Amino acid sequence: MSNSPDNKELEEWIAAIQQGDTGRYALIVAAFQQPMYRYCCRLLANRQDAEDAVQDVLVKAYQSIHRYKPTVHFSAWLYRIAYNHCLNLLRRRRLHRQVMRIFRPETVAASPEQELDALLYKPSLAAALSRLSLEERNLLILRVFEEKSYEELSEILKITPNALNKRMARIKKKVKLVMESEEEEQWNEPQSAMNTKI
Repeated sequence: MSNSPDNKELEEWIAAIQQGDTGRYALIVAAFQQPMYRYCCRLLANRQDAEDAVQDVLVKAYQSIHRYKPTVHFSAWLYRIAYNHCLNLLRRRRLHRQVMRIFRPETVAASPEQELDALLYKPSLAAALSRLSLEERNLLILRVFEEKSYEELSEILKITPNALNKRMARIKKKVKLVMESEEEEQWNEPQSAMNTKI
């Protein structure tokens, strides 16, 4: 989010919106639309769903902005709304698949985790992510792809930085093991650069 406003500017926009200058919300949409899309796309593994989710998240944030207080970073507040929204979508999707399996037990549809967008992930990383729980995948996406600090993650996920650090170490180990075994089967490639970011 290179063209993003600094915190002071962002808080000024929000204060203005809360006082009735609703036109300023377009600036927030412009600043956060792309990062939100990337995040939702990685979490939902479906471009169309991600596009819809971003619109819903930005509308929800607008409707709730009067409740926002600058005691937390605005981006942490927004990512929390996005995470809860995506979590609900994934739960509904899982329920729908379970219902469909009752009617068509012979059809085994690929899970959304297995349908990861090839443009976003290499196959070995897709395989590794598909073996993580939603909570683990969310933490990995926020830390690695969205480059959030442990302090920001603590605000978004309501978990202490120390606990997050330990959790991240376990996830990193899990991902590396899966990626190594996947890549051994294909090519003897060097490890992905993502491991250096974690």
